[in-house]
Amino acid sequence: MTVDEFLVWAEGQPGRYELVDGEVFAMSPERAGHALVKYATQTALNRAIKKAGLPCHMMPDGMMVRVDAATTFEPDALVYCGPPIDLDAVEVPNPVVVVEVLSPSTAGVDSGRKLAGYFTLASVMHFLIVDPVKRLVIHHARGTEGLIETRIASEGQLALTPPGLSLSVTELFADLPPPADPAA
Repeated sequence: MTVDEFLVWAEGQPGRYELVDGEVFAMSPERAGHALVKYATQTALNRAIKKAGLPCHMMPDGMMVRVDAATTFEPDALVYCGPPIDLDAVEVPNPVVVVEVLSPSTAGVDSGRKLAGYFTLASVMHFLIVDPVKRLVIHHARGTEGLIETRIASEGQLALTPPGLSLSVTELFADLPPPADPAA
């Protein structure tokens, strides 16, 4: 199936799906921790855009990113810059920042196939993999000469330049209850 065929097919389907190499995959239901971290990340991105005064926009999950003719992913959040997209759009053509929040069923795909796929898009400058269990962010950034630089952060600020955003790592996990005390 091509992405164009998939988008027509998915329009009338219950649930959410992604297309990988022409094959349809159903997306699993979310756990509460995943949903809380996803929402906190979306909110933090929105705040960072407003604070920076940039002509950029955060889109929550539900929007598609076309990687190639037979693959489209639905990230948990993304940022694109420029004029607002059409309100009937289901795809965001030029994301600058893409975010996936890990879940037990997606960890391998997010750190493998999606990492490689998102960086085939020239517009993608940052891919954040947010781990709600370990409370850390794996920040992949497009470097010079085509290199992808990786930083693992459990605190501090994430510099997303371009476009010029700054995110607090602890803010992404603020809605989660404190971690269990291993000594208890």
